[in-house]
Amino acid sequence: MSNEKTSLIKRITSHPLFMPIVCLIVVLLVNVIKRPDFFKISINNGVLYGYLIDIINRASELVILAIGMTLVTASSGGQDISVGAVMAVAAAVCCEILSGGEVSTNEFANSFVLAIVAALVVSALCGAFNGFLVANLHIQPMVATLILFTAGRGIAQLVTKGQITYVRVGTYKVAGGYIGKCPIPTPIFFAIIAVLIAYLVLKKTALGLYIESVGVNGSASRLVGLNSTKIKFLTYVICGLLAGVAGLVASSRIYSADANNIGLNLEMDAILAVALGGNLLSGGKFSLMGSVIGAYTIQALTTTLYAMNVSSDQLPVYKAIVVIIIVILQSPVFRKYIADIKKKRAVNKQAMEGGRS
Repeated sequence: MSNEKTSLIKRITSHPLFMPIVCLIVVLLVNVIKRPDFFKISINNGVLYGYLIDIINRASELVILAIGMTLVTASSGGQDISVGAVMAVAAAVCCEILSGGEVSTNEFANSFVLAIVAALVVSALCGAFNGFLVANLHIQPMVATLILFTAGRGIAQLVTKGQITYVRVGTYKVAGGYIGKCPIPTPIFFAIIAVLIAYLVLKKTALGLYIESVGVNGSASRLVGLNSTKIKFLTYVICGLLAGVAGLVASSRIYSADANNIGLNLEMDAILAVALGGNLLSGGKFSLMGSVIGAYTIQALTTTLYAMNVSSDQLPVYKAIVVIIIVILQSPVFRKYIADIKKKRAVNKQAMEGGRS
């Protein structure tokens, strides 16, 4: 019975999602200690309110970005640091079309569907640009995506003529607000749909396996007939497209295109979410749900620090310290170190018992 219990505990602790879930629970418990009413959810004016709802709502864009970041990390062993800038570009294109070039508008100057499609096409093209540099020209991912990371917000500024473009139309505010009398924030639905689509595509088709194969060994994948270049390119296009979706949601929240602030520093949070999810940043096998849990952990951590009256300027420092601790706890080297200690203790215990007998 004892052996069965030990085996069960070992299976649970060795599960890829164990540490991400533990990290999330720890952060949530800290919030409960700080604010006993943390898990309290109420309905005011027909909408849900509460710290938990705020975390889930505010993490929506990060969850969407984390999906794309997971795929590019798994396939290329590198990260796309331009996703925040691509968010700004998508928002700028959408708002500029809807406003007809005006700084502010109270009605659509052009088709709403046209603006959404154009924004997503542009974001996908940004992903294709990154994918071409990484997959076809074999440029290191972080260096390749540094181009749009640097120039992306400038492109968004050019699109909006250096101004913040406001679209004060109820229809545009829905994606970042609420659908009719639905009490649940709309961004949560966007995150859920993105996760479900990604999960179904990766699990019901061979794409997930192809991405892992290319990430583990691109040369071996080519020998078995996989087009590693095409697969890497596709993951960057998907990442760009998802960044566009996140940009539209973020823009809808503030019903405007603010090129300087939309998606600012979210690329770093997306990378951290992938790392916290137990994924190797060197590529290969990946856990989509791990990255999603990591995204919520990052947002919960941000909410915790704000609740402790940490200023926005100091926030990255405290967040970095906590993330370093979490990443170290999840690292293979640390786990091996702990396993070696346990093994030595077990050997010493057996030696002592043998000496007594």
